[in-house]
Formats: sequence, C-alpha cells, structure tokens
Amino acid sequence: MASSSKSHKTINNPIIIISTFVAFFIFVASSSASVVLSNNQTFRPHEELQKLKRIRSYLRKINKPAVKTIKSSYGDLIDCVQSHLQPAFDHPQLKGQKPLEAPERPKRNDLNDDSVTESLESWTYHESCPQGSIPIRRTTEKDVLRASSMRRFGKKIKRGVQRDTMSTDHEHAVGFVNGEEYYGAKASINVWSPLVTDQYEFSLSQLWVISGTFGNDLNTIEAGWQVSPELYGDNYPRFFTYWTSDAYQATGCYNLLCSGFVQINNKIAIGAAISPRSSNTGRQFDIGIMIWKDPKHGHWWLEFGAGLLVGYWPSFLFSHLQSHASMIQFGGEIVNTRSSTGGYHTSTQMGSGNFADQGFGKASYFRNLQVVDGDNSLIPLSNLHLLADHPNCYDIRAGKNNAWGNYFYYGGPGRNSKCP
Repeated sequence: MASSSKSHKTINNPIIIISTFVAFFIFVASSSASVVLSNNQTFRPHEELQKLKRIRSYLRKINKPAVKTIKSSYGDLIDCVQSHLQPAFDHPQLKGQKPLEAPERPKRNDLNDDSVTESLESWTYHESCPQGSIPIRRTTEKDVLRASSMRRFGKKIKRGVQRDTMSTDHEHAVGFVNGEEYYGAKASINVWSPLVTDQYEFSLSQLWVISGTFGNDLNTIEAGWQVSPELYGDNYPRFFTYWTSDAYQATGCYNLLCSGFVQINNKIAIGAAISPRSSNTGRQFDIGIMIWKDPKHGHWWLEFGAGLLVGYWPSFLFSHLQSHASMIQFGGEIVNTRSSTGGYHTSTQMGSGNFADQGFGKASYFRNLQVVDGDNSLIPLSNLHLLADHPNCYDIRAGKNNAWGNYFYYGGPGRNSKCP
C-alpha cells in the first residue's frame, strides 16, 4: 500500500529539522513581512515550529492511506483511498459504516443543445481509481499555509449567500426561487477561467440548496466550479462542493476537507481541475450539476455531468434541510477584499469576465434550470427572481427557449469605468 505522502513521516534527523525550519522561516518572513511590520510584531520561531507541527498532524488526519496515487497534468496528487476509509467515516455517526447504494434518481426532463459540449475533469482522461476506492485530491503543507489561519482552511467565511445588499466583501449575480418546498435542483453551468487578482479572493459559479433563516441556523448545500488561489494555489476552474448547518461558522467545509460528504464515485475527484474550458467566440463547455433529496433515506445526493453519481450529504448533518429546502439559488459569487479598505473595486472577474448582454460565446451562462418537487420529479422554474447586488460590476439577464429552457447570462469584469 502506498503512503499518502512522504512528507508526513516523522523527521528525526536534526539537520533535516533545521533545514525544514529555515525554509519555513523564509516562507513566513517573505509572505508575512508587511503584516509583521505594520502590526509591530516579532517573529517567534518556537510558535512557528509549533504551527508547522499542528499542520503536519492535521495532514496525517485528512490525507488517508492510498492504494494508488495519480499525478494530474495540473500538478495535483490524486490519492485512491478505500471508500470506507474516506474522511466522512471519521464522523461519530458514520464510524464503521460503508457508503450507501445509489438512490432513485428524479424523473428527468432534460434539454440538449448541440452548440455546447460537456466538460469533465482532465485527470480522468487517462486513469481512474480502482473499484472500491475513491479519488481524493491530496492536501499539502503549502495548501494549509496559504490560508490566513488553520481555522479558516477549507472553509468559507460568513455571508456566502446573498440576500441583502449590506454584504460588503461577497458580491453576487444570481437567480433564485423561494416560497415553496424544494427537494433538489439541476442546472448546466458554463465553465470559464476568470481572472482572480488576489490570493484571498475567489470567483465561483454554483447552485445553492438553502433552508433556515439568514442568521446562525442557515443550512446550505452547494456545488459548482470555482477559481480559488488560496484553496488550490492556482487559477484553474475546479469542481467543488460545500455545506454548512450554522451559516458558515463552525460546521461544514469545502470538498472532503472534513467529515460529512460521503463519496461513492471512483472517477470524480472533488477539487480537481475541469477541462476543457469555454473561450470568447470559441467552443462552449459546460458541466451538469444536480442535487436532490432521496425520498427513501432523506440524504442529499450529488450528480456531476451526464449521470455520474458522486455521493451524498447525510441528512443528520443538517437541521432545516432534514425535511426540505425553502430556497434554490443559481449564479456567480466573488470576494472583493478591497471593500473594507475603501479603495478601488477588485478586478476579479465573475463567469467569463464579460457582462450578460454579451450573450452566447462571450458571457457565462446557466441553462436548463430545474427544481425537484415532492414527487421526486424535475420541473421547470416558474418564478425565477434575479439579483445583482453590484450591477455595474457584475450583472445578470434571464430568458427562456425550447433548447435551453429557463436560462440566464451573468458575470462581469469587476473594476471598470462604472465600477471604480
């Protein structure tokens, strides 16, 4: 059995310890010098060494033993982990269990369009994990060190869902439905590589399954694609998931970075890069995302692409979502770190970086928007509401036709003459 990472072994050689510490000192000093100087703080070697030990302890916990390791063309190490040893089964309510069998899928009402091609994860073009195992993107020391703190690593901060214009650093262009009981949602999402101009910013396009109030009891399940230099160390769009049961405070995480989501698929690595991507006036590529509640067991299942069942969020993770969702939201979100400084607006792009009125081939889109009803059937939307909280920076326009059903274009460049 292959080790999950050589760097996780205990190092007893004093020379190696010193050289590792010196490299770590240089990294911290170079990346944090401005913070140290502005706050008049002193670098403390003992504290930084303790931090490194805590990171390595965390990595030993999160990176499970691999039966096979695959290196992707984007530099990721994909560990094939036996499915019953994945992080989900560290949860007290899942210990000793195995993944469930596939549930009954919602009755489908899919639309197709010949002008669009499905996009998938690039690493799967050549290899996949053995049956009985699941692919997990290996977390490294560099991944954790990029986060502003260990506590924040793998987590969103508050205000990840937009419902009021008082939210400052998270900006949205979304379509949503509410006022009924929802048991899932589906959409095809155009994939691009938007520019993200700051390490602590991101640009994502996703669907949200939401219940509870927009206070401390908010429950959400989220999936789509994102560009996040802080989380992944690059600017590639990646397939991702998220969940929380307390408004992004203590519960939940991205992907498989905590116990919760149970994966069953041996071909999809959550957090892996998506390829190919759409280009201006070139070919358009999108991914299908469907989330729905299994009527038999009550768990929330995730499907990626054309029928690839990824896994499920156990219902016990949630309070309000144990019964149903009260809102479904589709669209884009970015983080604008400059909002608190009063300076220029960020140039981080949403979607393709073009405004909605640019249309097909230039603007990013969501198409075939549907929700799952109480009979486990996919039905078209009937009351889609649109919201762009900074329309001069990022906007949204909706439509409907026979090829795409309910759809919308959205996005924008961020800073421009009307968004200074």
